[in-house]
Amino acid sequence: MGKNSAERRRKAEERRRERERAERRSRILRVTAFTGAGVLFAGLVGFGVWVAYDRGAGGGGVQASDIENLKTYDSLTNTHVSEPVDYKMSPPAGGNHHAVWQNCGVYDAPLSSMNAVHSLEHGAVWVTYQPDLPQEQVDKLNDLYTQGSYILVSPFDGQEMPAPIVASAWGNQIELQSPDDERLSQFLRAFERSPNVPEPGAACTGGLNLNAAELEEAGGIGALGGGMQR
Repeated sequence: MGKNSAERRRKAEERRRERERAERRSRILRVTAFTGAGVLFAGLVGFGVWVAYDRGAGGGGVQASDIENLKTYDSLTNTHVSEPVDYKMSPPAGGNHHAVWQNCGVYDAPLSSMNAVHSLEHGAVWVTYQPDLPQEQVDKLNDLYTQGSYILVSPFDGQEMPAPIVASAWGNQIELQSPDDERLSQFLRAFERSPNVPEPGAACTGGLNLNAAELEEAGGIGALGGGMQR
């Protein structure tokens, strides 16, 4: 038991150090500096499109109709805004969002929904969980992300979390009681890197590495300015 606990702490510390290194490379002032830097941004987008992931570009043998109790949301707007958005679902599964997307990866603190929703627009899946979820279940969710995958994993700080775990893609959402629910795998196969999003193939790197608290400390979402336009 003690050994497993120590191993979890070690993995969490490794993830924290990796994120800190990435943050130093791409602090918030550098994010704003990308505005108008067309050549550099094109290179980042090209890299994001080049990275392939084994699950493929959505639909991996699974249709949305195969997923039991899938919620769908139609006619979602996708305007870039800087003022707060009142999303009609919690966690959000689409809608207006900030011009800077959240980098795909594993986070140990809640994210800014306005940035995470932009990632959904690019074909990412956002796996959120209640902050009090048992650590062994959190570890299973964190393991869903591998280098190059279009997945974000984070706790969610909203008060209307409808289930212990919620997976969201653009216009689609599933509520789960456990990471062992087979519908989670089905959801990822159906919607990760889906072509049926407003901006299929756009990057899930080169964006924001900060969680919501870190972003607030850095000056809030307004400090991002117009950000990257894609």
